[in-house]
Amino acid sequence: MAGTTGNSGDQAQDQAQDQAQDQERDREHGYDEAATARWAHEPDKRPGRTAFQRDRARVLHSAALRRLAGKTQVVTPGSRSAAWDPSPRTRLTHSLECAQVGRELGEALGCDPDLVEAACLSHDMGHPPFGHNGEQALNDVAKDCGGFEGNAQSLRLLTRIEPKHFVRSAHSDEPVSVGLNLTRAALDAATKYPWARGGHPSDPGSPKFGVYEDDLPVFTWVREGAPGHRKCFEAQVMDWSDDVAYSVHDFEDGLHAGHIDPNALVSEHERREIWTVAIGRYVPEGTDPRALADALDRLVNQEWWPHGYDGTAVAQARLKDATSQLIGRFCLAAEAATRQAYGTGRLTRYAAELVVPDETRLECAVLKAVADRYVMQRAEQEALRAEQRIVVAELADALAARAPESLDPQFRALFDAAPDDRSRKRVIIDQIASLTDASARALHERLTSGGA
Repeated sequence: MAGTTGNSGDQAQDQAQDQAQDQERDREHGYDEAATARWAHEPDKRPGRTAFQRDRARVLHSAALRRLAGKTQVVTPGSRSAAWDPSPRTRLTHSLECAQVGRELGEALGCDPDLVEAACLSHDMGHPPFGHNGEQALNDVAKDCGGFEGNAQSLRLLTRIEPKHFVRSAHSDEPVSVGLNLTRAALDAATKYPWARGGHPSDPGSPKFGVYEDDLPVFTWVREGAPGHRKCFEAQVMDWSDDVAYSVHDFEDGLHAGHIDPNALVSEHERREIWTVAIGRYVPEGTDPRALADALDRLVNQEWWPHGYDGTAVAQARLKDATSQLIGRFCLAAEAATRQAYGTGRLTRYAAELVVPDETRLECAVLKAVADRYVMQRAEQEALRAEQRIVVAELADALAARAPESLDPQFRALFDAAPDDRSRKRVIIDQIASLTDASARALHERLTSGGA
């Protein structure tokens, strides 16, 4: 026994030394112990990994990330709209592409690459079935219990819903989930909107927010030391990488599907339609259409711009090169402008702001508007969205009428433990948000057809 005790003591000492070395390495890279702290303390299972390598691994191995494979990005997986491509981009492929863009841009600017990648992978994990359409439908359902916002749901999922780590409750012997128990820096980096509902720093009526009322305790912990509503630098890198990835890839998918005709982009009538979409959704009100025209012209005049697409292998390769050129153009512009403002050192947490030139933001916004105009605004898409909203509303009613028996075991237990109707309603919202497009339809069919 004495030998065993001695070996255990040596092992503990070695682990403590390894942990101290990891913390020192994190500090050298601009991340102090507050940044690498977790809501619930837990020892590392394998010494030698950084705190952010652990964060990235937890997100990669989560069921919530895998479920994004069945959630709409733009085109619903398995729908007739996807007939042109048996594997359209989903929330998962978008998150993977965002992570690749963010990891390289973040590393170039001095961020920990695993930290930025973890934030990019997890930023959309709270989004419900049916994309932003499902998000709007769930917000209508949840209007009497705090609303629904995909980014606030991501924080809730990362800190509460996704089963990974449990702690003992202060009020009972029942274990309480702390979700993936990521570091403070990782949760902060995944937070696009660091304020509660109605707390937008310049627009109180904005529908965007990052935390529900009952998740404020962990959110307050995450934001300890943060200056007001300011996003940390890694979150800004994640946010720009998200914009770059979806603007470029939605445009690519639209060309590939035949929905976008490059020749139409020189038509004055079509351009006016694009400017209307851009000013309504993607650029500040009052933006001069001439600035948008200049932005599109700068892109169209590049030698790699896809002036046509016929689906041949050569055309596919040219389109893929254009995609790479656009991503590089947008990221290099942000990197150069940020370096010009802050120099060559490591830029982390609250030591800098990501600088994206106005011209670059307009170019990105024009691509979003083109994809919106020619892909998302097709008549068949609007008919599909209307049907999806009905599915979400009827599913919420059916789950509420049959709860808790209608809920999955995880959410059934939460429903039983909920203290009031508002909290029980939130559990039903959590259940729906966790579903894929296909599982939402299947559950809706089962509950509304009298099969359960």
